[in-house]
Amino acid sequence: MTDALAALIPSIGVGLLFWFVVRAMIRADRGERAAAARYEAAQNVTAPEDSERGSASSGRSNDSVNIDDERREL
Repeated sequence: MTDALAALIPSIGVGLLFWFVVRAMIRADRGERAAAARYEAAQNVTAPEDSERGSASSGRSNDSVNIDDERREL
C-alpha cells in the first residue's frame, strides 16, 4: 500500500503544480482584462470631445468610430 502511495506522490505533485500555474495564468489574464476595460472606459469618457472636434474640422463622419466599436464587440 505504501509503495502505491509513494508511486502516486510525484504525479499528484506535478498535477498540483500544473493546477497552480494555470490558476495563476487565468487570474492574471482576468486582472489584465479588467485593467484594459478600465483604461478603455477612461478613454471613451474623453474620446467624444476629441472625435467631435476632429470630425467637424476634417469633414469625416463618426462611421470609423462605430466600426471600431463593432470590432471590439466581436
